[in-house]
Amino acid sequence: MKKSIILASLMMLAVQATALTPWKKGAFETGLYRNLFVEMGYQQTDVDAKLKEVFNDVFYGPNKVYFEVDDTMGYVSDIKNHDARTEGMSYGMMIAVQFGEKDIFDRLWRWSKKYMQHQDGNRKGYFAWSCKTDGTRNAEGAASDGELYYITALIFASNRWGNDTGINYKAEAQHILDCIQPKEYTPEPRQGGFPGFGPQQTGPQKMYLIDPETQLITFTPDGFGQRFTDPSYHIPAFYEVWAKWADDGRSDYWNECAKKSREFLHKCINEKTGLNADNCQYDGTEMQMPRFPGMAQNQNGAPRRFGNNNFRYDSWRVPMNITLDYEWSCADGEWQRHYGETIQNFLYSQGVDIFVDQYRVDGSLPEGDEILPAGGFRKLRHSIGLVATSAAASMLCSHNKSKEFVDALWKAKHEPFEDGYFDAYYDGLLRLFAFMHLSGNYRVITPQK
Repeated sequence: MKKSIILASLMMLAVQATALTPWKKGAFETGLYRNLFVEMGYQQTDVDAKLKEVFNDVFYGPNKVYFEVDDTMGYVSDIKNHDARTEGMSYGMMIAVQFGEKDIFDRLWRWSKKYMQHQDGNRKGYFAWSCKTDGTRNAEGAASDGELYYITALIFASNRWGNDTGINYKAEAQHILDCIQPKEYTPEPRQGGFPGFGPQQTGPQKMYLIDPETQLITFTPDGFGQRFTDPSYHIPAFYEVWAKWADDGRSDYWNECAKKSREFLHKCINEKTGLNADNCQYDGTEMQMPRFPGMAQNQNGAPRRFGNNNFRYDSWRVPMNITLDYEWSCADGEWQRHYGETIQNFLYSQGVDIFVDQYRVDGSLPEGDEILPAGGFRKLRHSIGLVATSAAASMLCSHNKSKEFVDALWKAKHEPFEDGYFDAYYDGLLRLFAFMHLSGNYRVITPQK
């Protein structure tokens, strides 16, 4: 009896050890995906039900962020900011193609093309990053991550559904890829992506999504924003998708962009904490954002630490993006596995159920107006968006702590905080992406035979 108990215990330990061993090859090579929930003991039927529940929360539930317009279009809205953004629209398209939801995908694309995409002029092919929900543009400039996701989602749609069902997905992706190549333009007054960031540039300028010198994605493809990058925009495996299936004659270039992007991530992430600044120079150093009036001192009168550039909302995406690159490509696996455990170790040291959503890159807490507000609140929170992305990073890890992050996500409720703050949009989308990763349902979509 004792021998059988010991044997059962050893078998259980072996199962746990297997579940905590990251794979060494990516899905581009193997076509395989881990279901980490099941590996960690969750039942497949429960995982399927939970994934459906989280999907429905975003697209159909009482706190949904997806809305249909007439018989042909739809949009994803950042509810608390009363707008539709290329971020959410392109995320929605990526989710739709992953789930095989062609109607949702096509609706989001038609809305994006009609209201957001510039059809002529200097910005032809680019997308206005923010619109009112009636389609009126809040800004003309692009935010580069939107184009990144649009292109990849369109290529996947082409691979999944072909190009003869009413939308030529590959042609649309190729059009954007052609338009984002460097081109000369003369800026009009206040034409930069984010007015107020430095003096207005005058005279002929270059517009580009990918910086020609470094081959790194820009924060915005023109104006001040093309002088630096956002670490959360770096998803090297997306470039590999372009290299494999865009058929735009630039395969070698896109593969080199993937390599450069991985090298950049090494430079911009703190080795001790795993944290990164929201915006960085192309060499990986923190971007020193412009100072604005009234920001020179802290509330107590002491010299103000420059807090425009901590680890916060954009940065939450980095753990999940590195996870995606690892799952699909695994071209930088050794470093990525170390990164996953580094950032989980830091957050674990803060308390797996209480870590906050903004930190200085060295791991210290921001203070006063250094804390970036959201939805009218300036407050540090244990936000489900970061709970989600830090759990997704468990795909990278072999330490036992990773299961605690996965369990924390599974148990977390997406509901308003006590003070009324609630983010159905960003928190909701990141939560859904994390469940897709951990259940093995965020996949490379190859051409159908």
